[in-house]
Amino acid sequence: MSQSIVELKHVNIYQSNTLILSDVNISVEKGEFVYLVGKTGTGKSSLLKTMYGDLELTEGEGWVAGHNLRELTWKNVPFLRRNLGVVFQDFQLLTDRNVIENLKFVLKATGWKDEKLMEEKISDVLDKVNLKTKGFKMPFELSGGEQQRIDIARALLNSPKLILADEPTGNLDPETSDEIMQLLFHICKDYDTCIIMATHDYMVINKYPARTIKTESGKVWDNASITV
Repeated sequence: MSQSIVELKHVNIYQSNTLILSDVNISVEKGEFVYLVGKTGTGKSSLLKTMYGDLELTEGEGWVAGHNLRELTWKNVPFLRRNLGVVFQDFQLLTDRNVIENLKFVLKATGWKDEKLMEEKISDVLDKVNLKTKGFKMPFELSGGEQQRIDIARALLNSPKLILADEPTGNLDPETSDEIMQLLFHICKDYDTCIIMATHDYMVINKYPARTIKTESGKVWDNASITV
């Protein structure tokens, strides 16, 4: 096995008993930025869910961040997810607590116990997304772009080898989308973090070109050419 962060070989992906994607072969290296595109219902989300252990892999071989997807159980899925960051379109921040408490909740859920180390880590990730002064704000006090930055900060908490970003610019205006894309490319380049980003936004892809993988007709096409 290579030093790939994601390695899928002859993988078949199912939702319930329905075959969604067949014979998937993907290799993604450390520090690589990859777009995942495809129409709604073509399997983008199913592919991401397989990578972060939400869908069981039953056919083919798969490794993500050094974890064998065929050997995942509900007990060891958390160990996989400590090596991953997941960024959602709808932020999924806890609305009843401030930014710092949101981030602390994730650290505690992934096994952190030392209060001082947690404080230092939270300060570090807020600094990386340029929101160090917003720690005591509640989510509703932040703009959409700021909430997405907090979501990215949350994904960085465990210094992941891989970030899976599901439509991270989907609900943002073009200017804010630009800021988020620049931040993601900065994280990819400066921290050698592999990022796989699902998107419908071809304007973003044209402006920030990178390798593109496409789901279509039950297959995954690597280095797909994108025509708008």
